[in-house]
Amino acid sequence: MKNIFILLVTIGILTSCDNLQLNHKETVKQYYHAFDAGNFNALNAVINDSITIVSGDFATNYNHDSFHVFFKWDSIFKPSYQILDLEEKNTDVIVTITQKNIRNEFLKNNPLKFKVKVTFENEKISRIEELEYIDVNWNDWTQKRDSLENWVELNHQTLNGFINDMTMKGAINYIKAIELYEALE
Repeated sequence: MKNIFILLVTIGILTSCDNLQLNHKETVKQYYHAFDAGNFNALNAVINDSITIVSGDFATNYNHDSFHVFFKWDSIFKPSYQILDLEEKNTDVIVTITQKNIRNEFLKNNPLKFKVKVTFENEKISRIEELEYIDVNWNDWTQKRDSLENWVELNHQTLNGFINDMTMKGAINYIKAIELYEALE
């Protein structure tokens, strides 16, 4: 009888562990940790079937496959994400993040510090909306980006289009353009 009781309690504990869900703050932490670790499977576990990323006037909708393409683009720049602040507002999470990577370093804004609002559907991330960039020098960013883009146009036309190519190939071309450009400085 004692063994049956212990077995039932163990089964109950194991079953309840399967039903535990991350709270919204923990989900956001897992999302950025997965990006930082380069773990797409962990990302897949916390995003909804579709996810929308809003940056300024642009909204991009992704399914799991297209989000994987974006993830691979991001990973080429060797990013490092750090959460500075998490605040729950109603059912959303407002998060302040720093992102260090090769591209931001070239664009003279490394780390890039920004605040986003994360929205959930079915307890998974469904939307990430950029709210503000903090202490970003857009003049330096624009000058470096435009200089690189113009230099590529004149000297390495096979790399043209890398700025807007959000695929792995586009990111590889972006890195190659930076390396070629910096070799002349």
